[in-house]
Amino acid sequence: MALEVRNLVVGYTREVPILRGVELTARDGLVTVVIGPNGAGKSTLLRAIYGYLRPSEGDILHDGRSIRGLSPHRMLEEGIGLLLQGRSIFPAMTVEENLELGGWIIRRDRARLRRAFEEVYARFPVLRERRHDPAGALSGGQQRMLELARITMTGPRTLLLDEPSVGLMPRLVDEVYDEISKLKGEKFTILMVDQNVKKAIEIADFVYVLNLGENSHQGPVEEFRHRLEDIVREWL
Repeated sequence: MALEVRNLVVGYTREVPILRGVELTARDGLVTVVIGPNGAGKSTLLRAIYGYLRPSEGDILHDGRSIRGLSPHRMLEEGIGLLLQGRSIFPAMTVEENLELGGWIIRRDRARLRRAFEEVYARFPVLRERRHDPAGALSGGQQRMLELARITMTGPRTLLLDEPSVGLMPRLVDEVYDEISKLKGEKFTILMVDQNVKKAIEIADFVYVLNLGENSHQGPVEEFRHRLEDIVREWL
């Protein structure tokens, strides 16, 4: 088990917890999807795992070792990458310069950095073709691809994806999920928060439903395919 969340209680103020006793396991090499209505605490969960929020109770384990309280800048060293919700590229910088920022912690190891570029360009060939172009000149789907590529530069085993298709035109959404499916094929452990329930379910192995900061439903994706409409109806 790559990532475990145990009885997590966390909020933006100690007096008002957003998550109340959340439990979750993201298994090695699989895609675990967290769905739920707006305000359920999905993005808060990822922020807590990545160290942006400090839990008041509970624990977070990565490969069996507690990472609770670890600072965000230490997470890449721990082997965890985070794709933030919304745009995070530097549009005036080239594609390659954006990728180099993703490899900042290995910048002094030039051989490792070169290998990282080769692996990323093999994974995302279009980025090799556009590597000297300003990142802002890429299409919306390609920019999201660049963000995905950037968080893999240091070779993390576990990826946290926060609303990967948010803000994209419908015709670009499929491109993003295709790329996430390829990462799944490379045996990355992926924990993804998503509002695009239908697309998320298509690539998920395991699903958790949060509602009002608590676990509502959970199980293998096969258990959710025929229950999805009923679960969404509960939110409404």
